[in-house]
Amino acid sequence: MLIADEFFLIAHNDTRGKAKLHPAAAGLGLAAGLLGELILYGHITVSSGQVAVIDRRPPGDALAHTVLDQLIGEAQHQAVRTWLSFLAQTSVTSVAERLARAGVLRRQESRRLLRTVVTYQPNDLNVAAWPATRLRALLERADPPSVPDAVLLGLVAAAGLTREVLWSAGPRAHHRLNLIIPALPAPLKELVAHTEAAVGAAVLRGIP
Repeated sequence: MLIADEFFLIAHNDTRGKAKLHPAAAGLGLAAGLLGELILYGHITVSSGQVAVIDRRPPGDALAHTVLDQLIGEAQHQAVRTWLSFLAQTSVTSVAERLARAGVLRRQESRRLLRTVVTYQPNDLNVAAWPATRLRALLERADPPSVPDAVLLGLVAAAGLTREVLWSAGPRAHHRLNLIIPALPAPLKELVAHTEAAVGAAVLRGIP
């Protein structure tokens, strides 16, 4: 499962699909996950607060391809914070639809107060709960995590979801988390830092 997909499942209720954190934090965390995927694919990099496209070839994933096209088409905008804010507007729906296409979630529509409300609910509760369980077990082990897992852990911490992963973990897991994020490759470490700052600013301003 891709970074943004696992972040979505950690950030949403296993049964009802309801977000466990501030909507702005969920959107920004998922936006960062999408940018992180492109960094790991080798299509973009992040340095000094700027996003730069380094490989224009289309990624295999359709959503990653869409995000890369947006970055290329709006090349005059390079600030990481600008792209986090922009992608956060649609990231929840975009990632949920990707998970629905993969059969992990199902799209549900309901009428409330003369409007249609769309939610995404898991088809298998074990699959939905697995990312948080997997990360918790990973932090309890001595082996270093893969870079994608370290990025996911960084975004979980940046968005304020640490409790969802570490709620039953021991001191070793907490200590290891504090060591893993600073050891990320520079572009990914910077992405996590900008995400944490953007989440903090959005929640402070009360952005929905």
